[in-house]
Amino acid sequence: MAVVFQKPKSLADVPLHYCPGCPHGIIHRLVAEAIDELGIEGKTIGVAPVGCAVMAYDYFTVDMIEAAHGRAPATATGIKRSRPENIVFTYQGDGDLASIGMAETVHAAARNENITIIFVNNAIYGMTGGQMAPTSLPGQVTQTSPYGRDVNHCGWPIKVSEMLATLEGPEYITRVAVNNVKNVLAAKKAIKKAFQNQIEGKGFSLVEVVSACPTNWGMTPQQALKWVETDMLPYYPTGVYKDRTAAKEAQE
Repeated sequence: MAVVFQKPKSLADVPLHYCPGCPHGIIHRLVAEAIDELGIEGKTIGVAPVGCAVMAYDYFTVDMIEAAHGRAPATATGIKRSRPENIVFTYQGDGDLASIGMAETVHAAARNENITIIFVNNAIYGMTGGQMAPTSLPGQVTQTSPYGRDVNHCGWPIKVSEMLATLEGPEYITRVAVNNVKNVLAAKKAIKKAFQNQIEGKGFSLVEVVSACPTNWGMTPQQALKWVETDMLPYYPTGVYKDRTAAKEAQE
């Protein structure tokens, strides 16, 4: 009998520690599938900082390094510059990348470092108990905004993809989602393209993945996926925000 679906080789055969309904497992699989299909498992190095994905080193069968909170882009830069033959990616949440690690992210993008960043945006601090994150929506209830995020007091959510797309440096900035089959397939395509860009030496690629956090949102997995569609995606619309190569080809 022909095998039509199986676990990616780059994904370890171990149980995941994530909460029920958490899309991290989906995103892990997409990353692993891209690595397998591009044939880069043996030379890929992943960087995971503090956050829900801190134990990503248990789930990928590639070399993994743990970075200090927010410093994954800086760590990845050091690895890539010292070992340019390797494929280097970071796997980061919104509290990590868009808060304590914002400077590292912006400057790596401005320098067009030839790395790949997988940025999971679930609009909340997950691992540390559900505090308001830089990406929490206006009015969103969290542990530290029990009456909803007040933009007059806390400022507006940071739209990372839109912000980075204004820089001259980055090669590829895109936002995808994993709340339904159609979006999962699009996310897989974007992640694979981001890795392919690095293989071809094009530079900095960031894939923002709009995700859910049922536990800290206080929802069932089904309700959380619906909230992604009705609340998150209108504020964080999917799409390609910068593709330097595609823009250049369109002009020619």
